[in-house]
Amino acid sequence: MKTSVNFTSVIMGNFDRKQPFNELPLLPPKKDLETKEVLLKTISASRALAQLNGAMINLPNPRLFLDTIHLLEAKASSEIENIITTNDDLYQSAITDKKLENTATKEVLSYKEALWLGLERLQSKPFITTNLCVEIVQCIKQNSAGIRVTPGTTLSNTNGEVIYTPPSGEEIIRKKLSNLEQFINADNSLDPLIKLALLHYQFEAIHPFSDGNGRTGRILLLLYLKLEKLLDIPAIYLSEYIIQNKAEYYKRLRGVTESEDWEGFILYMLDMIEHTAIKGLERLEKIIELIDLSAQKIKEELPKVYSKDLIEVLFKLPYTKRQFLIDAKLGTLKTVGNYLIELEKIGFLKSYKVGKEKLYLNHQLMSILEQG
Repeated sequence: MKTSVNFTSVIMGNFDRKQPFNELPLLPPKKDLETKEVLLKTISASRALAQLNGAMINLPNPRLFLDTIHLLEAKASSEIENIITTNDDLYQSAITDKKLENTATKEVLSYKEALWLGLERLQSKPFITTNLCVEIVQCIKQNSAGIRVTPGTTLSNTNGEVIYTPPSGEEIIRKKLSNLEQFINADNSLDPLIKLALLHYQFEAIHPFSDGNGRTGRILLLLYLKLEKLLDIPAIYLSEYIIQNKAEYYKRLRGVTESEDWEGFILYMLDMIEHTAIKGLERLEKIIELIDLSAQKIKEELPKVYSKDLIEVLFKLPYTKRQFLIDAKLGTLKTVGNYLIELEKIGFLKSYKVGKEKLYLNHQLMSILEQG
């Protein structure tokens, strides 16, 4: 099976891009990873992550934005694999009863479901295992896929040129995954963010599945942050950074494979953590400010409609519908229908017909989410 990626080929040392990389070194690398530059970057990335974590856990309802952020992450992670959907399609499909027809949207929603599955599994068993990876990829792909057994899997650039051939043979792949599992869950002196970079490279290099490796690997990043208590609420949008720096991402992966340039890849991953944490905090602050202004406006103009519970419903996802207000015990079908009509009249919501349902868009929230 061929997977297309966007980077060029170089052959260095004993690595041969056209042969299965069965000699992929086990973790941890026999190399000094904690260089001065890496340690300095680790400090700034950890600080940014801690600030985001603190802001999230201090919210009145820390889980309020999780669905929205996880859908954003699912959309971006899928986009890296050229699975493209729009925000409107995605958010509408997430709440409508209409049967999904867009294949890309289905895959993005399956990714979000797989992320939630992983988080649930960590609650009962706080370990990242091979079996968990298999569960995640099966959820992403909505099939019974397991460890890759078919030979001939290669990764190619956009010109069709083979640039990497991952390990081949189920027994070899399982041994590599067993080593990865031991490394992830072992206590050692490495900083967790440095370990995060190593586990991400190794999983992508093993390439254990026929499809869905990239998306599974990016879910593992979020699960690891949760596992290490670096982010109590895994509300970070990592894939956005990879999309914006895609060529560099593949270049740094390639650098490890071909010349053991761990420092370059670790620095890239640390920069991703720092950048996305800072941006996530900025986005969060904008949304909180919008919530406060919206609450004030609705309270002044529609005092009989306003309630804190209503505000939460309107900001959980960009789109809402009458059933969500009923589920929040805000009134009867007729009452909540009138609430939504009044909110549209004052310009807070915009209504759209999707199938047989009427959905209401919090357009100001969507505007913040769509800002690059």
